[in-house]
Amino acid sequence: MGKGWRTADGRWACAGCGRKVSVTAGTIFDRSRISLQEWFAAAWYMTNQKHGVSALGLQRLLGLGSYQTAWTILQKLRTAMVRPGRDRLQGSVEVDETYVGGIEQGVRGRGTETKFIVVIAIEVLSPKGFGRVRMQRVDDVSSASLVPFVSATVESGAEVHTDGWKGYNGLSKQGYRHRVTNISSSGDPAHVSMPGVHRVASLLKRWLLGTHQGSVTAAHLDAYFNEFAFRFNRRHSRRRGLLFLRLLQHAVVTLPTRYRPPRSRDLIAKHNL
Repeated sequence: MGKGWRTADGRWACAGCGRKVSVTAGTIFDRSRISLQEWFAAAWYMTNQKHGVSALGLQRLLGLGSYQTAWTILQKLRTAMVRPGRDRLQGSVEVDETYVGGIEQGVRGRGTETKFIVVIAIEVLSPKGFGRVRMQRVDDVSSASLVPFVSATVESGAEVHTDGWKGYNGLSKQGYRHRVTNISSSGDPAHVSMPGVHRVASLLKRWLLGTHQGSVTAAHLDAYFNEFAFRFNRRHSRRRGLLFLRLLQHAVVTLPTRYRPPRSRDLIAKHNL
């Protein structure tokens, strides 16, 4: 764009062709009706709170007119929590599945009728400790679902540690060093043989129940996983402001995404209002 001027609506107009463009074009802020100040405040609340913030909580914090607006803001920020071109997991990686969702007995109004399968991969550090995590919802536990997840998540040549489930049998052919632990014959419980994935699974379920009342849907479940992984992978950061900075850096290089927010009556049913 050559020389131009700034228009009354905050966009820039080209002196040559008259085309107008916004500095937020091509980012998650594209065509947003709320101000950047509100976006930044939402990003700050989201990263500054240890366990995040729910859409209802964000609506109250920012004084937004509707729950749907707060929900859409959070969904777009969760999309931006995945850095484009991020590195795959390396070294020794544990992989296993778990289930999330379902009605929790004795807790009124929480959970869904459906359980979802989640496959988790986490780096195991030497001599102890854990590195980065990745997770994704899958339709089933067949090789057709599990092997592509590992291929997209773990660097070729890494050691992949799984249980004896046959759905992982094709990993060696994909260039991985596949280490198998048969839980039933090992003599150790699953959380001892594969502590990383079971710890992450426990933290994930606790977070979904505490921050989001356990209410999850298949369409948006991966967005919640993005937020959980973003927090977990930066858990050793000494300053919360660094998480805020990273989120904004990702936001300006993440293409805009459109969401259909939940209806008000769904919100009423979810919170028993």
